[in-house]
Amino acid sequence: MSNIDHPDQRWACFELWGGNRRVAHAVELPGLVGWIQSTPLEPATGGGDVHYVSVCNRGMTSRIALADVAGHGDFASGVAERLRDVLQRHTNNWDQSALMRELNEAFLEGATGVQFATAVVLGFYRETGELLFSSAGHLPPFWYRATEDKWDVLEAGTPQAREIEGLPLGVIPGTHYTQTAVELGLNDLVVLYTDGLTEARDEAGDMLGQERLLALAGECPVESPLSTARGLLDRLATFRGQSLPLDDETLVVLQRVSG
Repeated sequence: MSNIDHPDQRWACFELWGGNRRVAHAVELPGLVGWIQSTPLEPATGGGDVHYVSVCNRGMTSRIALADVAGHGDFASGVAERLRDVLQRHTNNWDQSALMRELNEAFLEGATGVQFATAVVLGFYRETGELLFSSAGHLPPFWYRATEDKWDVLEAGTPQAREIEGLPLGVIPGTHYTQTAVELGLNDLVVLYTDGLTEARDEAGDMLGQERLLALAGECPVESPLSTARGLLDRLATFRGQSLPLDDETLVVLQRVSG
C-alpha cells in the first residue's frame, strides 16, 4: 500500500494495489471485496496488462481500472507503467470522462512504437452503490445480478453512448469518452478481464471468445470473488487443454458486500 500525494488532500486518497506484474491476491474496498489475478506471458516478468485500485474522499469512493497495451513483454510493460502513473495523478477525479481523455492524451504523447491500449475504468460510491463505468475500446465487464441470479454484459445505457465509446487510447487526439452509471445490489459481482482470456485457444485452435467466456462465468460459484475467479480460470484451463497462453491474462472480480 502506498500513499499518493494530492495537494491539500494527502490523507484523502491512497493506492491499494497497482501494477503489471504477476499477482494473485484479495483486495478490500469500502463496500466491495475483490480478487485480482494477473499473469504476464512468460518469460517476461511484467506485461502489457495494468490494473489499478484506489480509495478516495474519506473512503467514500473507489476506483478500479484495467488497461491492456497492445503487445506484451518488456516494451509493453513500460507503457503500462506510464498509464498507471496517469491513473495515480488523477485518482481523486470523480469525472471519469475527463480521466479517460487525459489517459488518451498521455498515451499519444508517450507510447511511440505501440499501436494502442484499451482501458476500462470503474468508480464505486459506497453510500449509494452507484458504479460509474467508462471504456476506451476495452472488452465489456460481466455483471452478475444476485437478485435475479443472472449474468449479463455491463454496457453503456444508450445506443448513442456505445457509438462513441469504442475508440482505444492513443488513436485520435481530443477523443471524448462517456460514463454510464448503474446501481450494484448486495452480492452483485462485476468481472473485468483482458483479451488474453477471450482469445485463448483450445488444442484444435478454436478461440474461446466473449460469449463463451460469459457462459463459463455462468457456471461458476458466486459466493465470493475468489470462488468466481478460480471457477472461471479452472474452466479456461479445461478449455485450453495442452494449448499454451498467447498473451498476458488479467482477471478482476468485484463483489458488493455492504450498503
